[in-house]
Amino acid sequence: MPRMFRMFRLSGPVRGSGSGHGRGGRLAPAARLLVCAALPWYACVWIGTSTAPVAAALPAVLILRGDVFAAPRLALERLAGVAVGVLLSVAVLHWLPTGPLSFPALLVCACAGMYLLGRRGSPNQQVLITALVIYSTPVPGYPLARLEESAVGIAVVALLGPLLWPPDPYRETARGLEEYRTGLADRLARTAARAAAPAPAAVPAPAPVAAFALWHRPYELSAALEHRTGRLLLLPPRRDAAGAAGPLRPRLRLAARTAPALQFLTREVETRPAADDASARAMAPLIEATGRALDEALRGGSGADRLRRARELEAAHRAAHPGARDAVLRAGIHLTHQVLAEHLGPAAH
Repeated sequence: MPRMFRMFRLSGPVRGSGSGHGRGGRLAPAARLLVCAALPWYACVWIGTSTAPVAAALPAVLILRGDVFAAPRLALERLAGVAVGVLLSVAVLHWLPTGPLSFPALLVCACAGMYLLGRRGSPNQQVLITALVIYSTPVPGYPLARLEESAVGIAVVALLGPLLWPPDPYRETARGLEEYRTGLADRLARTAARAAAPAPAAVPAPAPVAAFALWHRPYELSAALEHRTGRLLLLPPRRDAAGAAGPLRPRLRLAARTAPALQFLTREVETRPAADDASARAMAPLIEATGRALDEALRGGSGADRLRRARELEAAHRAAHPGARDAVLRAGIHLTHQVLAEHLGPAAH
């Protein structure tokens, strides 16, 4: 491993990742799923819909797998799919009893309903699932029982699910920002190593999909934070919410504003023609210094001294390589320095 590559790997252990992804992080979703599956099951048994109301427990399993804040919306979509599936299956079986024509007719109608109830190009598969389950269970009263059990399960998931051990969006966003910081440090380390190498191909470039995901991560974190905090109005207030949001949002904005410039920088350096080798090799310490300054700022530190050092290296590179192509190579660095200076305020001057 090149010397500067080892020196630049300055990111330590990811803070907050131990508890979030360990047993504590898995216990709350598991407990939420258990309660939201068991409660409607026993409620339906008590009501008397059936002795084994599996349909009442399924909403918790199918809806609470992802973002708990999206549970109310997904629950309503599932309820609509169940209702349409029940109506279609009852109508088709009424006019076409079980036989060679009923199944194709039911399949066509359910597929049409599935796409008509779809959202943003994603079909509502619950229509087809419900229709097929009712078709395969020709028991009198089963369609109504299926609808009742699904409604009870969906109501529990939508109303109770987000209230049971809700995740802290600020802590999750901070963890995601920390993961982005470590990924960015590794990415810039590779870019510096490729800049210093006589042949760029000597240091492998990251996969395009991985690079795309890295540069878009700050925008995803910002969108997720706004999406989740907008739903905190329905949840019990957290005493640390205001304090957590204060130092987090500026760092998130810094990550989002520097990502396009750094993406441009890495592409220019890693795809440079052979004629730019001397200028690119001279940029290796500049990339290192800029990465260190940004890394410290993303940690929540000042980074002003590191930024001043990076600007000195930029000025030296500009004096040694004043060409237009050299200015293009430095453009991402220069923009990053400007954003960092705005983030740090008077301390950067």
